[in-house]
Formats: sequence, C-alpha cells, structure tokens
Amino acid sequence: MKHDRLDDHFVASFDEDDLGDTDALRVQDAPLSLWSDAWRKLRRRPLFIVSALMILALVFIALFPGVFTQVPPNQNCLLENSEAGPRAGHPFGFTFQGCDVYSRVIYGTQASLTVGVLAVLCVLVIGVTFGALAGYYGGWLDAVLARLGDIFFALPLVLGALVVTQLPLFRQNQSVWTVVLVIALLGWPQMARLTRGAVIEVRNADFVTAARSLGVSRFGALVRHVLPNAIAPVIVLATLELGVFIVAEATLSFLGIGLPQSVMSWGHDIAAAQQSIRTNPTILIYPSVALSICVLSFIMLGDAVRDALDPKSRTR
Repeated sequence: MKHDRLDDHFVASFDEDDLGDTDALRVQDAPLSLWSDAWRKLRRRPLFIVSALMILALVFIALFPGVFTQVPPNQNCLLENSEAGPRAGHPFGFTFQGCDVYSRVIYGTQASLTVGVLAVLCVLVIGVTFGALAGYYGGWLDAVLARLGDIFFALPLVLGALVVTQLPLFRQNQSVWTVVLVIALLGWPQMARLTRGAVIEVRNADFVTAARSLGVSRFGALVRHVLPNAIAPVIVLATLELGVFIVAEATLSFLGIGLPQSVMSWGHDIAAAQQSIRTNPTILIYPSVALSICVLSFIMLGDAVRDALDPKSRTR
C-alpha cells in the first residue's frame, strides 16, 4: 500500500505532463541544407535585395539597350554638338566628338557585363579544375599545379595584361574574346588556391570515405561528393571577382589595350573624356558613375552571399 502511494506521488502520466513538448524537436527551425539555409537568409537581407535588383536592371539594359535609347552610339556624331549640354532626347549631353553620352553609357553596359561574365566562367573552369585536382590527389600533381599557379599569381592582373596584350597574337586580334582570354589567363590562380583549400578540407570527410568504401571511384567521389560540398567559397569568390574583372576591362580599355574602339566601353569613354575634364566634367562623370554602380552591385551581392554561406552564422 505504501509502495502504491509512492508511485502515485512521484510517477506522472506522460499525457498529463509537458515532457513531450520539452523534448520535441523543432523541425521547422532546422535548415534542410546549406543552400536552403543560405537562400532563407538572403531573401531577408536588404543588401541582397538591393544588389540583385541593381544587377537585374543592368542585365536588362545590356540585353535590350534599344528600350532606353533610340540614338546609335557611334552615329550622328556631329562636331557642332561638341561638349554641348543636355537637350531633349540627349539627357547627358554630348562628347568632345559630338556623340550622345547617354547612348554610349547605355551601350557600354553590354561590353562590361559580357567581359565580366565570360571571364568569370573561364576562371571557374580553369581554377576549379586545377584546384580540385591538386587538392584531392595531392602528390606531384599538387606540386606542379601549385608552382604553375605561383608563376601566374606573381603577375599583377593589369601589369600582366599590359605585357600579354603586346604579343602579336593578341595585338592583331583585339576583341572581346581577347580581353576575356587575357583576364582568365591571369586571374585563375586565386580561384585555384581557394578551391584547393576547400577540397582538402572535405576530401577526408566521413561521407567521402563511405562513398569510396561502396565502390565509388576516386574521380567519381571528387565530382559527386567533394566538389558539391566545397563549392560554397568558390561561388562567393566568383561573385566578387566579377566586379574586379569589370574594372580590369575598363582599365585596359582606358589604357588603349583592351576592347577595340568600335566596341562601346566605359573605359574608352573615361579615357576620351579626359580632354574635357576642365570644360565639361560631366562627360567624365557619367561613365564613371555607371562603372561604379555596376561594380558596387556585384560587390554588395558578393558580401551578402558570403555572409549567407558562412558556416559560423548557420543555426546549429
């Protein structure tokens, strides 16, 4: 009888207490994956929303410049309009050669985004391939690729481009693809180093060992398991480097060794506006502001993506 009283006093029914609520797992608070958690954070960040809208606007301008201006950038350039101020249909005025500044700024978006995107894609292919192979296989392959990367890494991008573009092969074939090739040739080492470090961190993980024990080949494990889990920092760097490569293209065009004069480029316009900086500085300001906004939008996007993919900020 006494034993029954003790049981009644100390033992409670599971349905009557709140142990179930206390021990319940909050499934809705746990992220499904790195990417779902990153997207949940990104869509709540004003920095990402603003930068994404800016980039979408730039892409739309680059794809459909005719929607924003009906004036051809290299036509109807009359010397009588040299350095003239804004007027109806020409809100930014005219260049020293009498060309419409607004039209050239709009059409210059195409070259900058094209060179930036293509250069990043080429750098991703080269850098991720070399970095993944070096980090996963190691040994002599790692040593050879590391020394090769050190050679290119020692060359500053603009200085190396000055030398490479003077070669007859590049000087006689000046085009968008030439600039992309030069930037990719000199810009892949940083991507390769980052990929190598990320692959080294993942290659000895338990899920990679389990895949190998199940019969997956080394290359298959690299492609199917290692790279997908090491790609996050690579995406962040690619987003940031897109802005860097756009600046590199504008710098090379400013120096006269980038895009040909027939291609609209903010670098060309900034270089040509130097002679008007005292008489009409707005000719220099407009392409400079357009370049700054373009680069700033990708830098803001890169910062937002980096914060979202940072494993230290994820919910544990």
